[in-house]
Amino acid sequence: MKTFLSLLGIAGLSICAANAQTSYGLKAGMNLGKITSYDSQKFNPSYFVTGFTDIPLSGRFSIQPGISLQSKGTKFVDAIPNWDQTATDLNTSSLNVMSIEIPVNAVYYIPVGTGDVFLSAGPYLGYNLSGKLKNSTRNSKTASSRDVEFSGNNKMMNRWDAGVNFAVGYKLSNGFLIQAGYGLGLSNLNAASKSKDFSSRTLNFGVGFQF
Repeated sequence: MKTFLSLLGIAGLSICAANAQTSYGLKAGMNLGKITSYDSQKFNPSYFVTGFTDIPLSGRFSIQPGISLQSKGTKFVDAIPNWDQTATDLNTSSLNVMSIEIPVNAVYYIPVGTGDVFLSAGPYLGYNLSGKLKNSTRNSKTASSRDVEFSGNNKMMNRWDAGVNFAVGYKLSNGFLIQAGYGLGLSNLNAASKSKDFSSRTLNFGVGFQF
C-alpha cells in the first residue's frame, strides 16, 4: 500500500508540473512471460495495452505515468515417456494472469534522424484481476483448466505485485513509436506455503502513438 501511495504521489506531482507540451499516448503489443525459480519453462505469449501521459520536466527528460492492462504468465513443457516406450508424450502446463498496472516511468529522449531514441525506467504497481491454469497432454488429447484462487483457504497467488520496468524505443516526429522492454517483478506472487516463491519476468514488444 505504501508503494501504491508513493506512485500516486509521484503521478500527482508530475501532473501539477505539467505544461502546454504535455502529450498523451497509447501503445500495445506482445508480452513473453516467465516466472522465477522453476525450470523447463518456455515463454508464454500474451499481450498488453497501455495508456500514458508524457510530461516534460526539463530538456529531454519526461515523466510518464500511465495505466496498463497486462496479461502475463508462463508455460511448462515436460516430456513423458509412453507406457510402451515407443513414443514420448508432451505435457504442457500454462499460467495466464490478467492484471492492472500503474507504471511511473522516467524517460530520456535522444534526437536521432527524424525522431528520438528514448530510454525509460521506473516502478510499477500491479493488481491481479484473474488467472487461469491450463494443462494438456498432446498424444492423449486431454486438457483441463481451473481458475487461480486469490483468496480463501485455497489461495494460490497474491493479488498485489510490484516491480520495475525498463524500455528502449524510437519515436518518429509524427508520434508513431516502437519499443522493446522488460518487466522485472520484485514481489513474491506465490501464496501456497508448500511451493517455491516466484516473481514475474516479462519481455515485451510493442507499437504505439503519442498524440
